[in-house]
Amino acid sequence: MVSRISTVSFQGIEAVPVDVQVMVAPGKVNMHIVGLPDKAVAESRERVQSALHASGLSMPPKKVTVNLAPADLPKEGSHFDLPIALGLMAALGAVPADALTGYVVLGELSLDGTIAPVAGVLPAAIAANAAGKGLICPKECGSEAAWAGEDVDIIAPASLISLANHFRGTQVLSRPQPVRRELTSKLPDLADIKGQETAKRALEVAAAGGHNLLMVGPPGSGKSMLAQRLPSILPPLSPAELLDVSMVASIAGELAGGKLSDRRPFRAPHHSASMAAMVGGGFRARPGEVSLAHNGVLFLDEFPEFTPQVLDSLRQPIETGECVIARANHRVSYPARIQLVAAMNPCRCGMAGEPGHTCARGPRCQADYQARISGPLMDRIDLRVEVPAVMPSELIRSRPGESSESVAVRVAAARKRQTDRYAALGVPGVTTNAHCPTALIEEIADVDAGGLQLLGDAADSMKFSARGYHRIMKVARTLADLDGADRTGRIHIAEAISYRMAGERLAAAA
Repeated sequence: MVSRISTVSFQGIEAVPVDVQVMVAPGKVNMHIVGLPDKAVAESRERVQSALHASGLSMPPKKVTVNLAPADLPKEGSHFDLPIALGLMAALGAVPADALTGYVVLGELSLDGTIAPVAGVLPAAIAANAAGKGLICPKECGSEAAWAGEDVDIIAPASLISLANHFRGTQVLSRPQPVRRELTSKLPDLADIKGQETAKRALEVAAAGGHNLLMVGPPGSGKSMLAQRLPSILPPLSPAELLDVSMVASIAGELAGGKLSDRRPFRAPHHSASMAAMVGGGFRARPGEVSLAHNGVLFLDEFPEFTPQVLDSLRQPIETGECVIARANHRVSYPARIQLVAAMNPCRCGMAGEPGHTCARGPRCQADYQARISGPLMDRIDLRVEVPAVMPSELIRSRPGESSESVAVRVAAARKRQTDRYAALGVPGVTTNAHCPTALIEEIADVDAGGLQLLGDAADSMKFSARGYHRIMKVARTLADLDGADRTGRIHIAEAISYRMAGERLAAAA
């Protein structure tokens, strides 16, 4: 007799169906698992046997063969424990086999028969819903699975015994409910920043349009403080964005207690991060910092201190919004639509250009340090601002600045204009000007004659690339949205060019 249980294997954030086939037949007493299992799947044999014994069931004195089909698809992870155990229980008559046909099953077993939480429950629940099936998952992951939809039949048992009792009708398990994570910690406020009005304006523009931002200034000028306050002016995640972000976090095992939050991700990896840590990869091709910052902010402090290979690996995700990890045996893709915010010193000693300071190595100190950032990556950064040192008089006499709450209102209004615009045009997946398709940018920007003349003259004199030309239009369109203007004017083009000029000076110095 062969019993069949449905489960999934993960490729990126996609849940691929897997059929767990369990056969109990006469032969030498043993248990074999076939179908390209990795080490964690192969070790499930011991966990399943111990869990069944703790639950009052003994392995049959026969040969047990477990096949994970399709056989040519690599199987990774510990979530195959529960489907294998249920297949054995169905073959032994401990649970009715026909009751399991309408469910996708995943979960890790402890030696005492309890079911431990696993990663990837949310993508599995969405895949089960698409296939018209229910889901059986660990109790701790039930609230996470419930976000897949109200019509999904979800069973979240704490142990094998409670699951068996549920199918026998002696213990009914209620459907878990989706839970939102309550964030008690208050985000840092922009009012804490004294001075730096130009940088705060650039931060508002970046938040309104989803633009990439680079801040250059000496140590202690407030670059990191500004970046840490960006989440406080960003709008919350939309329901569709919330699911996308949570699916990546679920695959990475970073959904604590299965609770979801509508706060945008803010990832700040250390500059010693490897390429696999940044863009994903490794032995099991896990999502990296870029994917974990999907629909949020990736903050890179000490920008030139990252290795050039790691920095250049960001070029594709910034351009395409996804991270493709290709290996000899498989290829996975993770979403990575990020807003890059970077901060750097102007030179190795950090004080180049500051009054009263002279580098011991002269201009070469600044040139060598800034040359660590490639031109193609710099070309993808929309806003480049200089953050000078704050004078003591500003710290002593400065009044509290504008709060994040008031800035967030303007940002939200500008983002709503963009969302409505792209929805009316029928552009799928685009909600901000930063991700506007190049073919539409001239129509979207709708620059007046004076603005076009200024942009043409600046492009000729400063030798902007085609990408730089279009990115200036995108920033100008965001500035117009902040002003509530229907057309992009000369004043918006002029401000957008000023944010680009700082980068051109930076490149010239390098």
